[in-house]
Amino acid sequence: MSHKTRTVFEGRVVRLGIESLTLPNGEPLELEIVRHPGGAAVVALDENRRVCLLRQFRHAAGGWLWELPAGKLEKDEEPQATAARELAEEAGLRAGHWNKLGTVLMTPGFCDETIHLYLVEQLSPVATQPERHELIEIHWIPLSKAIEQVHDGTIHDAKTMLGLLLAQTCIRR
Repeated sequence: MSHKTRTVFEGRVVRLGIESLTLPNGEPLELEIVRHPGGAAVVALDENRRVCLLRQFRHAAGGWLWELPAGKLEKDEEPQATAARELAEEAGLRAGHWNKLGTVLMTPGFCDETIHLYLVEQLSPVATQPERHELIEIHWIPLSKAIEQVHDGTIHDAKTMLGLLLAQTCIRR
C-alpha cells in the first residue's frame, strides 16, 4: 500500500503528517499520523519480588502517574540498550538477567509508537543523575500489590499495566 505524506510538524520527539493513501478495499483516505521512534520499558524485580515503580509527573496526563522505568529509543539504539539506559538513569539500577516480555503498539489509530517490554532481575545499584525536566520518585512495591493496583485503577499507564501483567504471567511459568 503506497502513500504520500505531507509533514505538518516535526519536533524533538514526534513528527505529525497528513498521509494520503488507498485502503486495501480501494477507498482513498487521508489520515493524521504521528510518527514516534518508539521506546522501551522495564519491569525490574528484586529478590523479594518487589517491583520498581516510578511516581512521575506527566503534564500531558494531568499530573502524577505510576510507571515503569521507560524511555524513548535514540537513533540507531537497540530496544534493550534503551531499556538498560533508562533503568540506570531513572531507577539507578543495572540488571544481570533480561527477559523480553513483548512489544505493544500504544495508540495504533493515529500513532506508530511501539514499546518494547522487558522483565529484569539480578539487580545492582549504579550511580544515577535524573534529568532536570523529570520529576521522579522511586518506589519498591510487592509485585502482588502492583497487580492489585492495575486492577483497582491506581496504575493506569498502559505500558506499565501490560508490563506488570505480562511479568506476572512469565513468573508463574
